[in-house]
Amino acid sequence: MTTATAPVIPERRVPPLGGFSLTFLKLEIRRLLRNRRTVIFTLVMPPVFFFAFGTGHDAESAGRGNVTAYIMISLAVYGAMIATTGGGAMVGLERAVGWSRQLRLTPLNPGAYVAIKVLTAMTLGALSVGITFAVGAVGGARMEGWVWVASALIAWVGALVFAAFGLFMGYLLPSENVMQILGPVLALLAFFGGLFVPLSVLGPTFQQLAKFTPAYGVGILARAPLTGDPVNVAAIANVVVWTAVFVAGAVWRFRRDTARV
Repeated sequence: MTTATAPVIPERRVPPLGGFSLTFLKLEIRRLLRNRRTVIFTLVMPPVFFFAFGTGHDAESAGRGNVTAYIMISLAVYGAMIATTGGGAMVGLERAVGWSRQLRLTPLNPGAYVAIKVLTAMTLGALSVGITFAVGAVGGARMEGWVWVASALIAWVGALVFAAFGLFMGYLLPSENVMQILGPVLALLAFFGGLFVPLSVLGPTFQQLAKFTPAYGVGILARAPLTGDPVNVAAIANVVVWTAVFVAGAVWRFRRDTARV
């Protein structure tokens, strides 16, 4: 009499780094750049706004450069805001079509998945800042050499706030139209954060409210190398606090989302 033996189930191997890889990152970036709406709003609109409102101020000085450079930096921050928010909010589309649920059935580590999304968003943000600065250089922006580098880096790194914001909104609003919802919100944040118009032209009440908006701190810090303003502790606190809030929100929604699987 023969005894039946249980089938041997091969051990499920966890990929290195939880599934994080440069190939995965490249595919995500390529997929994001295929989205025409994303390309138009993140890589085209900031330069268009620059040519519409930033040129013609070459002779007006502003700190270590001119007013054209001031406007260019503000629009670069705005472009990075849209780019990183859009990159982070892609999780909303994936959740809407059920793709994120499929990914959780694979050995892909949730931390690696989030890291890929953040890096994809920051890559798009770097492209937006770089293109806006290149257009600004052609359009008459003038600054000291180190100011170009410092302002671009701060505008890009500061956009991490909005990469976290995009992730939070992507988990909060599982919709393929999430950026259509967030577009007007980002425009309002940019306006009240002093990216479209100087805060000095707004009333005292709006000037005080602006200090509590997510775009305020990044804009102040990115323009500081140009304006020569001292280190603004309030602006740094603004960036740190809002990043912490959005990261906490993204983690909260992520845990609720994964708990349903």
